[in-house]
Amino acid sequence: MRAVERTPADLLSSALAADPGRPLVTFYDDATGERVELSVATFANWVAKTANLLQGDLAAAPGDRVALLLPAHWQTAVWLLACASVGAVADVGGDPAAADVVISGPDTLEAARACPGERVALALRPLGGRFPQPPAGFADYAVEVPSQGDRFAPYAPVDPEEPALIVAGAEYTSAEVVERARADAPGLDLTGPGSRLLSGLPYDTWEGLSAGLYAPLAAGGSVVLCRHLDRLDEDALAKRIESERVTATAR
Repeated sequence: MRAVERTPADLLSSALAADPGRPLVTFYDDATGERVELSVATFANWVAKTANLLQGDLAAAPGDRVALLLPAHWQTAVWLLACASVGAVADVGGDPAAADVVISGPDTLEAARACPGERVALALRPLGGRFPQPPAGFADYAVEVPSQGDRFAPYAPVDPEEPALIVAGAEYTSAEVVERARADAPGLDLTGPGSRLLSGLPYDTWEGLSAGLYAPLAAGGSVVLCRHLDRLDEDALAKRIESERVTATAR
């Protein structure tokens, strides 16, 4: 591992420097027909804006816990890297009552109200659309994020040895996330630039997070992240693998 790449945010910075125009996250929702492709540059811009929202408007600081009540989705990937950029702990599926900030999808709003701190809601609509009617007690992510700055600088340096991620009851530091992602890459057939992994795994385990974001990022590859993949038959899946130039799958 290169010394400069000790956090997930470092991995994104390296990817941006190496090839900003290549695809990083291609997202499908097979319940709605949505397809979104984000280059490294576009993804990094979303991360910067989201990190500015998290640090500035939501007053999150290093070590603060951010409960992510979100499915495997491109916007969830953005929030994971935004938390890493700020130094906040991304608690995937965590208890809102124990969190400093909660980020909720449309299906978990009632549970998210238990958070005593700031609350943000994501409609998870195609193209990052907003709620038709903003949920009471929540900031609408799609309303708040566009006006945020395109560049992000943390108020305090992120310590790679501090906790950064909690998933399925396990806690990882930033450095451990990077180390594990790099170690996972060969087993997922991620062999470097040009590798393209299709993942239908949920984001509620390390394996799902690694296949669906961290390992492709660490390997210099990209991910085709599929929600509701079980709605595709084998022929449709084979066509997607061909059209997206997928080199490996995790299902």
